[in-house]
Amino acid sequence: MRSVRLPDKIEKELENLSSQKNVSRSEIIKEALTEYIAREKISNSPYESGKDYFGKRGSGDRDRSTRYKSKIKEKIREKQSD
Repeated sequence: MRSVRLPDKIEKELENLSSQKNVSRSEIIKEALTEYIAREKISNSPYESGKDYFGKRGSGDRDRSTRYKSKIKEKIREKQSD
């Protein structure tokens, strides 16, 4: 069990909401924490953390992964011909 100190304003809002919905303050707090934790798990996934950076910088070479062997061979031939 945990105790949490709330500012007076939040305490009053929680009390009002509890009365309106006819549920306990604890239930409202549990639901809010559950939603917060779920949202944090989603937003902190590796993809979410880096999605703004994916594809920002590139070589401009669209077929790099399919032509890498031929590119290496070209470089070797260039060095050998020098």
